[in-house]
Amino acid sequence: MALKKLKPVTDGTRFRTVNAYDLITKNKPERSLVVSLTEKGGRNHHGHITMRYRGGGHKRRYRIIDFKRDKFGVKGKIASIEYDPNRSAFICLVHYLDGEKRYILHCQGLKVGDMIESGPGSEIKPGNALPLSEIPLGTMVHNVEIMPGKGGQIARSAGAGIQVAAKEGRYVHCKMPSGEVRLILHQCMATVGVIGNQEHEGISYGKAGVKRWLGCRPHVRGVAKNPVDHPMGGGEGKSSGGRHPCTPWGKPTKGYKTRKKRKSSDRLIVKRRK
Repeated sequence: MALKKLKPVTDGTRFRTVNAYDLITKNKPERSLVVSLTEKGGRNHHGHITMRYRGGGHKRRYRIIDFKRDKFGVKGKIASIEYDPNRSAFICLVHYLDGEKRYILHCQGLKVGDMIESGPGSEIKPGNALPLSEIPLGTMVHNVEIMPGKGGQIARSAGAGIQVAAKEGRYVHCKMPSGEVRLILHQCMATVGVIGNQEHEGISYGKAGVKRWLGCRPHVRGVAKNPVDHPMGGGEGKSSGGRHPCTPWGKPTKGYKTRKKRKSSDRLIVKRRK
């Protein structure tokens, strides 16, 4: 994996870097694993904007990813490594020996032709999925379940990985990328290895138009708005707001804790990230 720096032929390409895509082996996705994706533009079923500064962007099709990895006892062969416009990580097309095809997340060290499997008793090697109870301490994993059988929900973005730190009774201590240590049930599934495409965080977009291609609209500061639109708006010249940072609806932000007090989740956190 590498990043490619574009020649500065225009102002927009002067500082722009793009992914070299040297791992990609196939350009078109598997038709049986692709469904249409409707752009919402940040609006709910009433047509009201619930997520601001979204809209536009290139048309995408959704690739159905196997986050559950519940095909136990059947080995599969990595047929191709592909780009997925819906996530920062790459994906792998797996051809199982019984004829079924599935997409999984690509992890470092996984290449075309490798054999993978999932389920209890699987070998400890990148791409294999097995319960946390069978994974040795210190191993890096990704696509980790929170609830058994629900499918992987943690560590699914490019470069993400969770370390199996300790085992205690029914729970396994997992160290998150943020530094938080959390208890996860030992029967939850996890995939061995770290997600690939680690260079994704080093990409420089170079111009605002690239973000528009991704569906991001301009984000306007509150102090630049009028008083009718934002509590921090208005004033003569470049005023700085005159109050603590807040949302357009007056709710405090920037340091204001919004985490819900759910005991079922908080009791599983051994060490906080802060």
